Amino acid sequence: MTKKEEVWIIKGYETFALFGEKGLVIEQLAKDVGVSKSSFYHHFADMEIFIENLLSHHLEKSKIIAEKEKRAETINPDLIDILIEHKTDLLFNRQLRINANKINYKNTLLKSNYIIGKDFITLWLTDTKISLTITQAEGLFELALENFFLQINPENIKKIWLESYFEYLKRIILSFGKPLYGVD
Repeated sequence: MTKKEEVWIIKGYETFALFGEKGLVIEQLAKDVGVSKSSFYHHFADMEIFIENLLSHHLEKSKIIAEKEKRAETINPDLIDILIEHKTDLLFNRQLRINANKINYKNTLLKSNYIIGKDFITLWLTDTKISLTITQAEGLFELALENFFLQINPENIKKIWLESYFEYLKRIILSFGKPLYGVD
């Protein structure tokens, strides 16, 4: 990838993360990048090719996150710091979820979740000391992931919100072994 293509990809990636596909307007991207819109067509030919490049870029970013997760020892602060650092990547993933009716978005979402999820589950089980089988943990991870991406937005991906979210999640999971409504 050339430097000029990289500039387009980075700006397009950020734009998609915040506004989804509808935010990818070539004229506005060209203005934001500071080049003519013909440069876009020179590098990508059309929007479909550009979006495929964005999706590939996201999978590369997912691998970077997964590598960092492998080195993380705790959810707080290790994982939380990684999530804050990769705020744009989280928001991009959220847009993939919102638009999962498009097959290329859905496939990228599934690949990204797999890349990131396998190490997250191990960290989550180790850090929370929750006794679950891998199958149970994977099922809960899917539910937690869906809930997480429904709640995040550009304003709340901050340490205090993430700490609160993971504590809430831990409380819910630990309550599975307790009787409902105080009845044994």
